[in-house]
Amino acid sequence: MNDLHAPVLRWYDEHARELPWRSPSATPWSVMVSELMLQQTPVARVLPVHEQWLERWPTPASLAAEPAGEAVRMWGRLGYPRRALRLHAAATAIVEHHGGEVPADHADLLALPGVGDYTAAAVAVFAHGRRHAVLDTNVRRVHARVLDGVELAPQSVTRAERERATDLLPRDDADAATWSVAVMELGALVCTAQRPRCGACPVADACAWRAAGHPAYDGPPRRGQAWAGTDRQCRGRLLAVVREADGPVPRPRLDAVWPEQAQRERCLASLLADGLLVRDGEDYALP
Repeated sequence: MNDLHAPVLRWYDEHARELPWRSPSATPWSVMVSELMLQQTPVARVLPVHEQWLERWPTPASLAAEPAGEAVRMWGRLGYPRRALRLHAAATAIVEHHGGEVPADHADLLALPGVGDYTAAAVAVFAHGRRHAVLDTNVRRVHARVLDGVELAPQSVTRAERERATDLLPRDDADAATWSVAVMELGALVCTAQRPRCGACPVADACAWRAAGHPAYDGPPRRGQAWAGTDRQCRGRLLAVVREADGPVPRPRLDAVWPEQAQRERCLASLLADGLLVRDGEDYALP
């Protein structure tokens, strides 16, 4: 076993957050829903929506039986609402091709619509205990600091990075799954992007970044995600009007929520192109 394994696993055993998708009773569907919701969204915002989602749709079949627009409605203000359509499409495929059960095989998961390499690996590992490298932002940051001595990982996952992460996994499948979530939790709670708590880190003595004196990131500039005035905000305003309505929404109601006409037209067209809205005569509705 690698020298990093034991201290990280002990730390996780003592400090892991109790989250519904980590419960021993959590279903693979609960795990899959959480993984889609947690992409670019904090845990605190996901928790209530995840609970409501599982209450309404406890299985892929229960979601697949409803229109995709209901998934968009339930998604609420989590952001990036195309994820709701992906979940609905994946649920439909699970029913059609896997008897309504979330598959365990990485290749089968990757073949589901809207499921990429990260989500396929995460569901295989966290729902089914398989042995795969799970490389989210938190894991990559821990690896970059502890192993490479740099503050932040490259912006895109490299093949060498993935191979190293796989080599670093414990050989036992169950230990490998726990290791994956433990490193993720370490990055989320201790080895954070800003103000890391090195004094609380179980592998601080083995950290190359700490040994080098915490050198600052010197790679390509990383722009923060703006919000105010962006197309994302405009799309969110328009979608919220339709999501919260009891039926199709006339165009004047949409015009009233965003003053810039050209941007409003562009964003409305993009919502239609993404399948998040549909035309209902002269009105707009969820799919």
